[in-house]
Amino acid sequence: MDDFTLNRRGAGRAARHKQRQTKGAIAHPCPPGQSGGAYRPLTDKAVTDIIDTAYRLLSEIGLGEVPLELQELALAKGAYLNEAGRLCYSRMMIESIIDIAPKSFMLYGRDTKHDIEIGGVKVYYGTGGAAVQTLDSNTGLYRASTLHDLYEFTRLADQMDNLSWFTRICVATDVPDIYELDLNTIYALIAGTQKHVGTSFTLGSAVAPAIAMFDHAMGGAGAFAKRPCCKVHISPIISPLKYGEDAFDVAKAAIAHNMPINAIIAAQSGATAPAPLAGMLAQTTAETLAALMMVNVIQPGHPMIFSNWPFVVDLRTGSFSGSGGEISVLNAAAAQISNVLGLVSGVASSMADAKAVDAQMGVEKGLSSLAAGLAGANMIYESAGMMASLLGASFEAMILDNEMLALNQRAIRGVEVNEETLGFDAIRQAVYGDGHFLGGENTMNAMLRDYYYPTLANRDSPTVWEETGAPDAWHAAQTRLAQLQSEPRDNYLSQEADARIRDQFPIKLSRKIIYR
Repeated sequence: MDDFTLNRRGAGRAARHKQRQTKGAIAHPCPPGQSGGAYRPLTDKAVTDIIDTAYRLLSEIGLGEVPLELQELALAKGAYLNEAGRLCYSRMMIESIIDIAPKSFMLYGRDTKHDIEIGGVKVYYGTGGAAVQTLDSNTGLYRASTLHDLYEFTRLADQMDNLSWFTRICVATDVPDIYELDLNTIYALIAGTQKHVGTSFTLGSAVAPAIAMFDHAMGGAGAFAKRPCCKVHISPIISPLKYGEDAFDVAKAAIAHNMPINAIIAAQSGATAPAPLAGMLAQTTAETLAALMMVNVIQPGHPMIFSNWPFVVDLRTGSFSGSGGEISVLNAAAAQISNVLGLVSGVASSMADAKAVDAQMGVEKGLSSLAAGLAGANMIYESAGMMASLLGASFEAMILDNEMLALNQRAIRGVEVNEETLGFDAIRQAVYGDGHFLGGENTMNAMLRDYYYPTLANRDSPTVWEETGAPDAWHAAQTRLAQLQSEPRDNYLSQEADARIRDQFPIKLSRKIIYR
């Protein structure tokens, strides 16, 4: 090989190395929104049988404890009462509602760079939960969650590139008043991120004031309705097969303000739903369809996330179990059913039963989050930071989970097969040339395009690992957390807008924390 060829190859490698060192020069090889659906835990016949049984449940057994206004709206649009006085929907009515329900829609951020379109089999991970405890970074033990914790979780999620939205992850237990809790939760979300956010409301009366806060932050009256950057989480069904009054009131208020709805069904196997997995899925599918009916009799075609979250009870103790093989396959199957129905889907994952950031946590989160993603769930909730069977949240876990989610998206992306990736020419060049693929054009292209390189997972040799202090995952996450928390923060809420909000609403979070 002549000197010219050697120099040219060396120059090419140097240029590519320089490109890799340039911040932002390399595209994320597995960004959020990969296409799932490869994992199908149910056969086609099983999906059909489950959906058919769900239709039977709604048309024969129906719903109890129906708010009077909802019952009147539903009866006027074709529903009926059975001999027990329960509200029933015919298969024809359900299918007509499915036909008009949005099959995809935008979730807006306050900054357009955070807009995402959900639907089909695109997979996005985000947060969720209502943890009442936070894993303290100093003691490694749990304490009551605070409003400051919620704000810091929001700020941290804003910096996590594999989290596509942030739903409040913990409850501010230091704000006991229900109305003030709802509004202070909204304030923490507005101040902490410009990603799409989500929250819940205890009472429908808190929705309008929350929208007013968003309008202040977004530039004036009506701004939120044009770009609804927050979805409301409701649980409209009390399993088995009963409607809830409060959720109906919140849904009405949200729809009036063009706020997307995430309708969550979270029945528990062997407790509020059948223990056999098939029966569990039949009931929860029926209940999520009942939520869809409720939303669409109020406002046809309103954007709703079909969040069928089948939860599991440890039948030995009766306690909720957030992780394991059963809940992983159930949520994957729920996503598969939603895909067959053609509805925008939401499921849950990563609800580790582990209390510590340890191997148990990693196994539980990895199994459930990957199964849901491979199944093609559009929105996977609880996927970062949740611990202790949803009772706790952890900053360090959120950081580690963010990297796990990139690995998941890489697995979901799969393998692209084409002339270049098959590498026939590269193999020939290696065989007749240097005898290896190091530094070859095919290898360098693949390095940039096909591989994700974690920053927290330790890939050093044992010797180097020992020489650097033998760090574990907890240490790596704490180091990264301290770094992120020390960096300058963008102010997502102008001081003028903040002053208007504080004049109008009982905001508890100190301005010194926001504008430090």
